[in-house]
Amino acid sequence: MSTITKVFKQQHGFTLIEMMIVVAILGVLAAIAYPSYQQYVIKTKRADMMSEMHNIAAQIESRKLAQGSYSNALLTGLGGDYPRQGPALYNVTFTPTTLTREWKIKSEPKTGMQMAGDGDLTLNYQGVKCRGSVCGMGDEWK
Repeated sequence: MSTITKVFKQQHGFTLIEMMIVVAILGVLAAIAYPSYQQYVIKTKRADMMSEMHNIAAQIESRKLAQGSYSNALLTGLGGDYPRQGPALYNVTFTPTTLTREWKIKSEPKTGMQMAGDGDLTLNYQGVKCRGSVCGMGDEWK
Protein backbone atom coordinates (compact mmCIF):
# COMPACT_ATOMS: atom_id res chain seq x y z
CA MET A 1 0.00 0.00 0.00
CA SER A 2 1.41 3.31 -0.98
CA THR A 3 1.56 6.43 1.16
CA ILE A 4 -0.90 8.19 -1.17
CA THR A 5 -3.79 5.84 -0.31
CA LYS A 6 -3.11 6.27 3.42
CA VAL A 7 -3.48 10.07 3.14
CA PHE A 8 -6.94 9.88 1.52
CA LYS A 9 -8.48 7.54 4.13
CA GLN A 10 -12.03 8.45 5.15
CA GLN A 11 -12.21 10.53 8.33
CA HIS A 12 -14.79 9.88 11.06
CA GLY A 13 -16.43 12.40 13.41
CA PHE A 14 -19.19 14.98 13.68
CA THR A 15 -19.71 18.04 11.59
CA LEU A 16 -20.28 21.45 13.10
CA ILE A 17 -23.96 21.36 12.01
CA GLU A 18 -24.52 18.05 13.80
CA MET A 19 -22.96 19.42 16.98
CA MET A 20 -25.12 22.58 16.78
CA ILE A 21 -28.27 20.44 16.43
CA VAL A 22 -27.33 18.44 19.54
CA VAL A 23 -26.65 21.63 21.52
CA ALA A 24 -30.00 23.10 20.40
CA ILE A 25 -31.88 19.94 21.44
CA LEU A 26 -30.16 19.94 24.85
CA GLY A 27 -31.06 23.62 25.28
CA VAL A 28 -34.75 22.96 24.58
CA LEU A 29 -34.80 20.02 26.99
CA ALA A 30 -33.13 22.10 29.71
CA ALA A 31 -35.59 24.96 29.17
CA ILE A 32 -38.49 22.54 29.68
CA ALA A 33 -37.00 20.56 32.58
CA TYR A 34 -35.62 23.38 34.76
CA PRO A 35 -38.97 24.98 35.75
CA SER A 36 -40.35 21.54 36.62
CA TYR A 37 -37.30 20.87 38.74
CA GLN A 38 -37.70 24.20 40.55
CA GLN A 39 -41.33 23.38 41.38
CA TYR A 40 -40.24 19.99 42.69
CA VAL A 41 -37.62 21.63 44.94
CA ILE A 42 -40.20 24.10 46.31
CA LYS A 43 -42.68 21.30 46.99
CA THR A 44 -39.97 19.31 48.80
CA LYS A 45 -38.96 22.26 50.98
CA ARG A 46 -42.64 22.93 51.81
CA ALA A 47 -43.02 19.27 52.84
CA ASP A 48 -39.95 19.58 55.06
CA MET A 49 -41.47 22.61 56.79
CA MET A 50 -44.77 20.79 57.25
CA SER A 51 -42.90 17.98 58.96
CA GLU A 52 -41.10 20.49 61.18
CA MET A 53 -44.44 22.05 62.16
CA HIS A 54 -45.79 18.63 63.18
CA ASN A 55 -42.61 18.08 65.23
CA ILE A 56 -43.10 21.46 66.93
CA ALA A 57 -46.74 20.60 67.72
CA ALA A 58 -45.67 17.26 69.20
CA GLN A 59 -43.05 19.00 71.32
CA ILE A 60 -45.60 21.52 72.61
CA GLU A 61 -47.98 18.73 73.65
CA SER A 62 -45.16 16.62 75.11
CA ARG A 63 -43.91 19.55 77.19
CA LYS A 64 -47.48 20.30 78.27
CA LEU A 65 -47.90 16.74 79.52
CA ALA A 66 -44.61 16.91 81.41
CA GLN A 67 -45.38 20.32 82.94
CA GLY A 68 -49.09 19.75 83.53
CA SER A 69 -50.36 22.97 81.94
CA TYR A 70 -49.85 25.35 79.05
CA SER A 71 -47.39 28.20 79.53
CA ASN A 72 -44.98 30.26 77.49
CA ALA A 73 -42.14 28.11 78.81
CA LEU A 74 -43.40 25.37 76.47
CA LEU A 75 -42.41 27.49 73.46
CA THR A 76 -38.79 28.02 74.52
CA GLY A 77 -36.51 27.29 71.59
CA LEU A 78 -39.30 26.26 69.20
CA GLY A 79 -39.84 29.51 67.26
CA GLY A 80 -37.56 31.38 64.91
CA ASP A 81 -35.94 30.52 61.62
CA TYR A 82 -36.40 27.15 59.91
CA PRO A 83 -34.84 24.96 58.71
CA ARG A 84 -32.21 24.98 61.44
CA GLN A 85 -29.51 23.79 59.00
CA GLY A 86 -28.80 25.63 55.78
CA PRO A 87 -30.43 28.88 54.68
CA ALA A 88 -33.50 29.85 56.70
CA LEU A 89 -36.59 29.78 54.47
CA TYR A 90 -39.37 30.26 57.05
CA ASN A 91 -39.98 32.22 60.25
CA VAL A 92 -42.07 30.31 62.82
CA THR A 93 -44.31 32.19 65.26
CA PHE A 94 -47.08 31.23 67.65
CA THR A 95 -50.55 32.62 68.22
CA PRO A 96 -51.55 33.71 70.78
CA THR A 97 -48.20 34.89 72.04
CA THR A 98 -49.21 33.76 75.54
CA LEU A 99 -49.67 30.02 75.09
CA THR A 100 -53.13 28.70 75.87
CA ARG A 101 -54.87 25.45 75.07
CA GLU A 102 -55.84 26.91 71.67
CA TRP A 103 -52.45 27.52 70.05
CA LYS A 104 -51.54 27.97 66.40
CA ILE A 105 -48.16 27.62 64.69
CA LYS A 106 -47.54 29.93 61.74
CA SER A 107 -44.67 29.58 59.24
CA GLU A 108 -44.12 32.60 57.03
CA PRO A 109 -41.74 32.34 54.06
CA LYS A 110 -38.82 34.74 54.39
CA THR A 111 -38.78 37.64 51.95
CA GLY A 112 -36.20 37.30 49.21
CA MET A 113 -35.73 33.57 49.72
CA GLN A 114 -36.75 30.69 47.46
CA MET A 115 -40.06 30.05 49.27
CA ALA A 116 -41.24 33.68 49.15
CA GLY A 117 -44.63 33.82 47.48
CA ASP A 118 -45.46 30.19 48.34
CA GLY A 119 -47.89 31.24 51.07
CA ASP A 120 -48.03 30.96 54.85
CA LEU A 121 -48.45 27.58 56.49
CA THR A 122 -50.39 27.20 59.74
CA LEU A 123 -51.20 24.32 62.04
CA ASN A 124 -53.44 24.59 65.09
CA TYR A 125 -54.09 22.54 68.21
CA GLN A 126 -56.93 20.68 66.45
CA GLY A 127 -54.71 19.57 63.57
CA VAL A 128 -56.29 21.99 61.08
CA LYS A 129 -53.75 22.91 58.40
CA CYS A 130 -53.87 26.03 56.24
CA ARG A 131 -51.82 27.12 53.26
CA GLY A 132 -52.71 30.69 52.50
CA SER A 133 -56.50 30.88 52.88
CA VAL A 134 -57.22 27.20 52.14
CA CYS A 135 -57.78 25.25 55.39
CA GLY A 136 -58.81 21.74 56.34
CA MET A 137 -57.72 18.38 57.71
CA GLY A 138 -56.59 16.85 54.39
CA ASP A 139 -54.08 17.82 51.69
CA GLU A 140 -54.36 21.59 52.06
CA TRP A 141 -50.59 22.00 52.36
CA LYS A 142 -49.89 20.49 48.95
